[in-house]
Amino acid sequence: MKLLWRLGKEAIKYKTLYLIAIISTFVLTLINLAAPKILSSMTAIVEKGASKEASKQIFLLTVILIALYLLRILFRYLSNYLAHKAAWNLVEDLRVRVYEHIQEFSMNFFHDKQTGDLMSRVINDTATFELLYAHIIPEMVTNVVTVIGVMIILLTINVELALLTCIPIPLILFSGWVFATKIRPNFKVSQKALAELNAKLQDNFSGIHEIQAFGQEEYEQFQITEHAGHFTKAMLHALNLSAVFHPGVEFLSSAGTVIVVGIGGVLAFQGGLSVADIVAFLLYLSLFYTPISGLARLLEEVQQAYAGAERVMVILDTPTEIKNEKNAEELKDVKGSITFDSVDFSYEDNVSVLKDINFHCKPGQMIALVGPTGVGKTTLTQLISRFYDPANGRILIDGKDIKKVTLESLRSNIAPVLQDTFLFNGTIADNIGYANPTAGMDEIIAAAKAARIHDNIMDMPNQYETKVGERGMRLSGGQKQRIAIARAILRKAPIIILDEATASVDVETEREIQRAINDLAGTRTIVAIAHRLSTIQNADMILVLEEGKIVQCGTHNELINQDGLYRRLNLAQNKAAS
Repeated sequence: MKLLWRLGKEAIKYKTLYLIAIISTFVLTLINLAAPKILSSMTAIVEKGASKEASKQIFLLTVILIALYLLRILFRYLSNYLAHKAAWNLVEDLRVRVYEHIQEFSMNFFHDKQTGDLMSRVINDTATFELLYAHIIPEMVTNVVTVIGVMIILLTINVELALLTCIPIPLILFSGWVFATKIRPNFKVSQKALAELNAKLQDNFSGIHEIQAFGQEEYEQFQITEHAGHFTKAMLHALNLSAVFHPGVEFLSSAGTVIVVGIGGVLAFQGGLSVADIVAFLLYLSLFYTPISGLARLLEEVQQAYAGAERVMVILDTPTEIKNEKNAEELKDVKGSITFDSVDFSYEDNVSVLKDINFHCKPGQMIALVGPTGVGKTTLTQLISRFYDPANGRILIDGKDIKKVTLESLRSNIAPVLQDTFLFNGTIADNIGYANPTAGMDEIIAAAKAARIHDNIMDMPNQYETKVGERGMRLSGGQKQRIAIARAILRKAPIIILDEATASVDVETEREIQRAINDLAGTRTIVAIAHRLSTIQNADMILVLEEGKIVQCGTHNELINQDGLYRRLNLAQNKAAS
């Protein structure tokens, strides 16, 4: 009930459409209740014998019946279409809302989540709200009104026979309760299995190059078969319960008809019931038992909708860890100074990643982070953009604690170039312009020239309109990284973060990227992570990290003359290069 109440609040936006649909449903139900009464009246007229007056009455009733059936078309259309319109609009709203909420989560949330599972929640699970609002609720309303209306009419015809027809109802309701307790867990399992199948498919399509390169097609096909089989098994188990239940409900429903025919026939012979009344009873019984026998299908749909709605609500109820604090200020006129004040950070409890990080970077300076893999260099840069919050300490930009400023204004002043460059499946111009949607083509070209990628782009068949493919797979690693640098330049942010900007590129491409970085030096504050120490020799300050701590700090010349980790790393790289 709590979930239904919450869902009701979500749907209140479309109350007008629902109201018209509900009124149409009530009118439709009244028409359905009136039709058998008219047919039984016609039967009674015929039973009395032919006459001129009887012919007029039958003609009038026929016209009324035709009018009711025409009205039934109109109100069925209004009931069905408006309910579906409201429901699908609600699904659209929820899909956007769930996506928006997921988009606000910190990076911690995504560490143990599969993309396919999240996609399933946004697309498949939200679709069950349409099932609830366009099918289940309207049918339940119709069924309740129909059962009550038919019961009242049957009682007015013959109380004894009407009560006898109710004998199967407790048995039907009890079997429905038993069925509901067994079907709900199975639908939840099938929903989860479908999400896992989607997640596995998404992973495989993203990693198709690796699958083929390592010859793992047969293994991955086996994995997909396993996931698909798990979903099929869960769904078939639920359907098996349905297959057992439906015939039982139909038998119990048929028992009511047998009672009417048998006992009604006896009453007719005794003169206690007319043929017209028996006809009316039989016509109304189809209306009476249809919603009750349809209870099983409705219960299936309710459980399916509940399972999907529950998975959606889990996402919406998950709190956003990184969010604007109350009374957060806009970060304006940023010069670019960065200060870490006794910062500690860990992804998991009791597993420190960064310990007591302290440094100050002046506006326009280039600060470099070096050290072995896994010492927290990338984590440190992500703390600047508040993708995570430190466990202890403060991070300040221009002397302002970044927790006290809005996320939007903070991130608008930072332009990242990540090691794993991500390009969207669009044109080169689209990808460069992504950082600044209002930028014109001249600005995009200027940014590309500054990133030393313009000449490469002009050599391509469609130049700036060249499609890059999914994740930029049509471009080389060096081209992708320089496009990412151009995107960062176009952002015109006072702070640029370079996470391994020259990783996995050839020497010539490295020189081009390095020239682009040198052109930015002095005009922006640059925080650069580099394994190749040759790329950060001109940095104003180099921080050497080991086991999550800053163990050395200084310029290249200062550190190379110290007996420490930086000197050892430099000697090792020189030896490897020779």
